[in-house]
Amino acid sequence: MGNVKRIRRNNSVLVVIDLQERLMPAVYDGEAVEDAAVKLIKGFRILGAPITVTQQYSKGLGATVAPVAEALGDGSGFNPIEKTSFSAAGTPEFIKELESLNRRNVVICGIEAHVCVMQTALDLLEAGYDVFIAADCVSSRKKSDKKIALRRMETAGVTVSTYEAILFEMLEGARESGFKQISGLVK
Repeated sequence: MGNVKRIRRNNSVLVVIDLQERLMPAVYDGEAVEDAAVKLIKGFRILGAPITVTQQYSKGLGATVAPVAEALGDGSGFNPIEKTSFSAAGTPEFIKELESLNRRNVVICGIEAHVCVMQTALDLLEAGYDVFIAADCVSSRKKSDKKIALRRMETAGVTVSTYEAILFEMLEGARESGFKQISGLVK
């Protein structure tokens, strides 16, 4: 049977990496990535799973883009973790928050796939987490960088999926709470 990695609602956290104002306009297929990330975030909120957000050097790269910030905050606001290391795992505040959640499955979305996303994924994999990438919720400035990064992460042991597959896997069935909301969200 092997080592099957499943994404369970009670053992998963979403990490949103650097979906920022000055970065998003430059990434390949940015609007589609932003739209998919918003749906993934809303799905995690519906399912009651925690979300952690990073921002890379906010002073220079700006805040989290408005649609993502709205999905995260829903009027109550959110508190992004400021980082300057490419890997979120290189920021003590991030590691402290992740450890406090006591969840082993880390689902990642964000940019850029070949830099901050990949370095975070590889570091978390090394630290013993089961890491999942929502491929339709990550990108880079160049399509080729995204493609190669996804291949490299998968080869290293990261599970590559899509936001819709992740949400339905966490949901587990049509009779579970949140099914109607998730179904409406992905349409």
